[in-house]
Order: sequence, then structure tokens, then C-alpha cells
Amino acid sequence: MAKMTVREAISQALREEMYRDERVFIMGEEIGKWGGTYAVTRGFLDEFGEKRVKDTPIAEGVIVGAAVGAAMAGLRPVAEIMTINFAFLAMDQMVNHAAKIHYMFNGQIRVPLVIRTVGGGGRQLGATHSQTPDSVFSHFPGMKVVSPGTAADAKGLLKAAIREDDPVLFIEHATLYQAKGEVPDDEDFIIPIGESDVKRVGKDATVVSYSKGLQLSLDAAEKLAQEGIEVEVIDLRTLRPLDTRPIIESVKKTNRIVVVEEGWRSYGIGSEITARVQELAFDYLDAPVRRVAQAEVPLPYNRRLEQSALPQVPDIINAVKDVMYLK
Repeated sequence: MAKMTVREAISQALREEMYRDERVFIMGEEIGKWGGTYAVTRGFLDEFGEKRVKDTPIAEGVIVGAAVGAAMAGLRPVAEIMTINFAFLAMDQMVNHAAKIHYMFNGQIRVPLVIRTVGGGGRQLGATHSQTPDSVFSHFPGMKVVSPGTAADAKGLLKAAIREDDPVLFIEHATLYQAKGEVPDDEDFIIPIGESDVKRVGKDATVVSYSKGLQLSLDAAEKLAQEGIEVEVIDLRTLRPLDTRPIIESVKKTNRIVVVEEGWRSYGIGSEITARVQELAFDYLDAPVRRVAQAEVPLPYNRRLEQSALPQVPDIINAVKDVMYLK
């Protein structure tokens, strides 16, 4: 095991997979000479050359469209979209082509494509550069959606995504790159896509989250433990396909659940979790499902306003106490 940042874990995963399989190449805006906006691919151009590290024009539709074609032809591209907000410019290529080709061609053609992108707020980048539209992309069958919250999960899930024969949208959070954690040294370390994970065991309430929300939830759990409240924290890790088995098992034990996400509350990931818990574990609930999410406004630029709109640790603590009827 080695301790490293999320940025280092993602970079290591890319490098290992490029050495393992010569069909893997990376492409995107400023990923070569500049080394990537978040420095994930720094040094890759010198290490792998221009054939496998391709700087592209500022044209997201072209990036994803070219990557889809390359994947159909037998390569395994990892296309970087600088921020998920720009992925809207490639929606047609992502949801009408990448996600549907395998199905529409009756399984004769695969699209082994990974789209790496960055989401989330908290960096004062303004309303159009700080969105968390994860639920939008998770809506479409045919494309898997992954969003890790720890360094180990970032490495293991990215390696699994690159080896996957279907398209994967890999969402990294802008404020987690410096977060550190223990990561296995094994070059074949992968985490299967579509498996949620219990990050903390508890008995009093269940908290479900992912990505940045996972870190907030773990912080909240630590503070609640000081008051004698033990919450179980479950990390989704994958948004499509969604693994609800650990969630249902946890709710049957704790009888209470809080869902935490950075996206907007309406039509979000939390809404889907809530619906599935109602369908599969309604008789075990001793309190209504509570959702903690971003305020229903375009995210402000002002630092204090931005933080007030985003979910925070006290919001999670209050929600847990609400479902436990301690307020």
C-alpha cells in the first residue's frame, strides 16, 4: 500500500493501463504539452509520444465523436472533457451514439471508451462551470457512470473502466484531487464497476453518498460518533448501474436513511435512491427518507454564497438527527 493523492492515483492508473495495453491512448484539450488542466497527465507526452497522447481542438463534440470512432475501430481511447459542464456540447455523441451503438448493432460492435471529466463546485468557477449534472448522464442506458470519492477507488475504478468493453463516463470531483488515501501497489488492482461499498459500519442510521458527498458524510459520522450516534456510511461509487443491495441491507438494520449528494435535490441521484428504498424496504423505515443536496439555484461565484448553497457537514448531522427524532 502507498499513500497518494486522488490526482496521483488517477495518473498512476492511466500510466499502468497505457503500458499494459498499447491500444489505450488519451486525448483531450491541453492534456499533452500542458499536462492537463488538473495536472493528471503531466509528463505523459514525453513518456508515450504524440501517437498516444493527443492534444485536441476546443471542440467537445469532435473529441467524443473521434473517440467513439476510434473505439469502434478497435482502440481503447480515454477522452478527457475539461469539465462536465462542457460535456453538454457532446451530448449527441455520448448518449445517441456511444451509449447506443452496441445495442443498435445487435452486439456486433463494442465501444470501449472512457470519458474522463471533472464535476462539482467549491472552486469559485461560477454557475456554468460548477455544476453536478451526474443524474442527467446516469439517465441513459448503455453508458456506465462512475464517480469515486477516495484515492483507492479512483485508481481501481479507472483501471476497470479502461478495461471495460462498453462506454464509461468517469467523473472526478474538482476539490478531491489533493485528498490522500492508501492505494494498493498491485498493477492489476481493479474495483468492479457497479458495486457500492460500506465505508463505515453503524447501527443507528444509514447515510448514502458518493464523490465529495462521501467525504462530507464520513466527517459527519465522526462528529456524530462523539455524541454516541453511530451511522453506517455507504459509498455508491457507480451511479449506473446502481447497486442498491448494501443500501437495502443497511436500512433493514438501521431503519433510517439520509441520502447526500452535491447535485440539485430535484430529479437527482437522491430521488432515485429514495424511490428504490421505498419500493424495496418501505416496511423497515421508521422515518421518512431525508435528502441533503445543493440549494436549487445556479451556484454563486461569491465564496460565502457558494459554500452556503453547497451541502455541508452540519446539514448531514441535522438530517441524521431528524430521522432519529432527536431534534
